[in-house]
Amino acid sequence: QVQLVESGGGLVQAGGSLRLSCAASGRTFSRNAMGWFRQAPGKEREFVAAISWSGGSTVYTDSVKGRFTISRDNAKNTVYLQMNSLKPEDTAVYYCAADASTWRRGSIFGHEYDYWGQGTQVTVSS
Repeated sequence: QVQLVESGGGLVQAGGSLRLSCAASGRTFSRNAMGWFRQAPGKEREFVAAISWSGGSTVYTDSVKGRFTISRDNAKNTVYLQMNSLKPEDTAVYYCAADASTWRRGSIFGHEYDYWGQGTQVTVSS
Protein backbone atom coordinates (compact mmCIF):
# COMPACT_ATOMS: atom_id res chain seq x y z
CA GLN A 1 0.00 0.00 0.00
CA VAL A 2 1.46 3.32 -1.08
CA GLN A 3 1.50 6.04 1.54
CA LEU A 4 2.72 9.61 1.57
CA VAL A 5 3.05 11.04 5.06
CA GLU A 6 3.69 14.74 5.57
CA SER A 7 5.22 16.19 8.71
CA GLY A 8 6.79 19.40 9.93
CA GLY A 9 3.79 21.68 9.93
CA GLY A 10 2.90 23.90 12.85
CA LEU A 11 2.36 27.43 14.09
CA VAL A 12 5.00 30.04 13.30
CA GLN A 13 5.19 33.82 13.38
CA ALA A 14 5.40 35.83 10.20
CA GLY A 15 8.98 35.90 8.97
CA GLY A 16 9.72 32.50 10.43
CA SER A 17 10.62 29.21 8.78
CA LEU A 18 9.34 25.66 8.61
CA ARG A 19 10.57 22.57 6.83
CA LEU A 20 7.98 20.12 5.62
CA SER A 21 8.84 16.51 4.90
CA CYS A 22 6.96 13.94 2.87
CA ALA A 23 8.01 10.35 3.44
CA ALA A 24 6.82 7.78 0.92
CA SER A 25 6.35 4.11 1.62
CA GLY A 26 4.99 1.12 -0.25
CA ARG A 27 7.07 1.78 -3.39
CA THR A 28 10.03 3.84 -4.46
CA PHE A 29 9.48 7.23 -6.07
CA SER A 30 13.08 7.78 -7.13
CA ARG A 31 11.99 7.88 -10.79
CA ASN A 32 8.88 9.99 -10.20
CA ALA A 33 8.15 13.68 -10.00
CA MET A 34 6.81 14.97 -6.70
CA GLY A 35 4.90 18.09 -5.79
CA TRP A 36 3.53 20.20 -2.96
CA PHE A 37 0.08 21.76 -2.99
CA ARG A 38 -1.84 23.74 -0.38
CA GLN A 39 -5.41 24.56 0.46
CA ALA A 40 -6.47 27.47 2.61
CA PRO A 41 -9.90 27.60 4.31
CA GLY A 42 -12.60 28.47 1.80
CA LYS A 43 -10.22 28.32 -1.13
CA GLU A 44 -9.39 25.80 -3.82
CA ARG A 45 -6.27 23.69 -3.66
CA GLU A 46 -3.34 25.42 -5.34
CA PHE A 47 0.03 24.38 -6.65
CA VAL A 48 3.08 25.36 -4.59
CA ALA A 49 6.15 23.58 -5.96
CA ALA A 50 7.23 20.53 -7.93
CA ILE A 51 10.48 18.67 -8.50
CA SER A 52 11.53 16.33 -11.27
CA TRP A 53 12.43 12.71 -10.66
CA SER A 54 16.14 13.55 -10.60
CA GLY A 55 15.81 16.74 -8.62
CA GLY A 56 17.41 18.64 -11.45
CA SER A 57 14.31 20.63 -12.34
CA THR A 58 12.03 22.57 -10.03
CA VAL A 59 9.07 24.85 -10.53
CA TYR A 60 7.31 27.20 -8.10
CA THR A 61 4.20 29.27 -7.99
CA ASP A 62 5.04 32.97 -8.20
CA SER A 63 3.96 33.78 -4.65
CA VAL A 64 6.60 31.52 -3.08
CA LYS A 65 9.54 32.05 -5.43
CA GLY A 66 12.63 33.08 -3.52
CA ARG A 67 11.12 31.98 -0.20
CA PHE A 68 10.39 28.25 -0.62
CA THR A 69 12.73 25.50 -1.80
CA ILE A 70 11.69 22.01 -2.82
CA SER A 71 14.23 19.21 -2.65
CA ARG A 72 14.35 15.45 -2.49
CA ASP A 73 16.43 12.61 -1.12
CA ASN A 74 15.77 9.57 -3.28
CA ALA A 75 17.73 7.31 -0.97
CA LYS A 76 15.24 8.17 1.77
CA ASN A 77 12.22 8.25 -0.57
CA THR A 78 11.48 11.68 0.87
CA VAL A 79 10.71 15.12 -0.53
CA TYR A 80 11.07 18.37 1.42
CA LEU A 81 9.71 21.88 1.31
CA GLN A 82 11.83 24.49 3.06
CA MET A 83 9.68 27.53 3.74
CA ASN A 84 11.37 30.79 4.75
CA SER A 85 10.04 34.30 5.30
CA LEU A 86 6.61 32.91 5.92
CA LYS A 87 3.60 35.18 5.56
CA PRO A 88 0.08 34.90 7.00
CA GLU A 89 -1.19 34.20 3.50
CA ASP A 90 0.88 30.99 3.48
CA THR A 91 -1.49 29.56 6.09
CA ALA A 92 -3.01 26.39 4.66
CA VAL A 93 -3.00 22.63 4.78
CA TYR A 94 -0.02 21.48 2.73
CA TYR A 95 -0.25 18.28 0.72
CA CYS A 96 2.47 16.16 -0.83
CA ALA A 97 1.76 14.43 -4.14
CA ALA A 98 3.51 11.89 -6.33
CA ASP A 99 3.27 11.20 -10.05
CA ALA A 100 2.97 7.51 -10.93
CA SER A 101 4.54 8.11 -14.36
CA THR A 102 8.30 7.94 -14.52
CA TRP A 103 10.97 10.33 -15.75
CA ARG A 104 8.78 13.44 -15.65
CA ARG A 105 9.75 17.01 -14.77
CA GLY A 106 6.97 17.75 -12.31
CA SER A 107 3.61 19.30 -13.08
CA ILE A 108 1.78 22.32 -11.70
CA PHE A 109 -1.54 20.51 -12.24
CA GLY A 110 -2.98 18.44 -9.43
CA HIS A 111 -4.79 16.01 -11.73
CA GLU A 112 -1.42 14.79 -13.03
CA TYR A 113 -0.53 13.36 -9.63
CA ASP A 114 -1.69 9.93 -8.57
CA TYR A 115 -0.82 9.70 -4.90
CA TRP A 116 -1.58 12.20 -2.15
CA GLY A 117 -0.74 12.56 1.49
CA GLN A 118 -3.16 13.45 4.25
CA GLY A 119 -1.81 16.95 4.66
CA THR A 120 -0.09 18.94 7.38
CA GLN A 121 -1.35 22.24 8.78
CA VAL A 122 0.81 25.34 8.49
CA THR A 123 -0.38 28.41 10.37
CA VAL A 124 1.47 31.72 10.14
CA SER A 125 0.51 34.38 12.65
CA SER A 126 0.92 38.09 12.00
